[in-house]
Amino acid sequence: MPSGRAPERPFPAVVQRSSLREQVAGALREELMAGRLAAGRHFTVKEIAELYGVSATPVREALVDLAAQGLLVVEQGRGFAVPRYTWDDFIDIVEARSLVIDGIFRRGRPRMAFLDGTAVPSLRRRADAAVRAARTGQLDVLVGCDRRFWAELGRFAGNRRISDYLDQLRVQYWIFASAYLRGREDLAAFCWSRHLELVERIEARDIPGVHRMLVDYNDESLRQMSMLCGEPLPQVPGQRAPVPEPGP
Repeated sequence: MPSGRAPERPFPAVVQRSSLREQVAGALREELMAGRLAAGRHFTVKEIAELYGVSATPVREALVDLAAQGLLVVEQGRGFAVPRYTWDDFIDIVEARSLVIDGIFRRGRPRMAFLDGTAVPSLRRRADAAVRAARTGQLDVLVGCDRRFWAELGRFAGNRRISDYLDQLRVQYWIFASAYLRGREDLAAFCWSRHLELVERIEARDIPGVHRMLVDYNDESLRQMSMLCGEPLPQVPGQRAPVPEPGP
């Protein structure tokens, strides 16, 4: 006897729509990080849906997700816009990253259980790709490789929410930086490229050494972008001595 209830939507259809939403968000995120979507540019759900050849629903969901992450600005009646990050915004991004990283080390020894037989070789491959991209002036490649390197290294925090937040800050970092770096061939002069050295410290389980390099990474990021943008170099809370390794 019929139950009178409407048939439930097959589960795979829900997964497929969610995947499309994530694909659109990922594609737009890469465009933003590489500086191919200029600051201040406006666009609508319809425009993006037509660009990618998909329906409006997953596009709207993707744009709302990106706006919630601070990567887009919602404009009433006009759709969405690429944010105009200022130098002060960039300082805030680096300061937030510095404080989070400092907190990871000050709470105790970071988790290194993820360093199994495949983790270090994978990190080294990503590090090598990022360094080569910086040296050869390939900004699009550098942005992607650098983000994947740090996303994989994010497991070092031992906390998925912290890793996700650091990744969000990295995307915002590149949105600001790419506007100044696009078209330059001397990327290595303005982009931190000690990824391989950091991998060596991690492989040696040199916790204080890893912390020192991460402090240097944030300091160097500010120095490099300050020089490139012609802005004054600030003092941020992350610029302090690394935390000593805990005793036994």
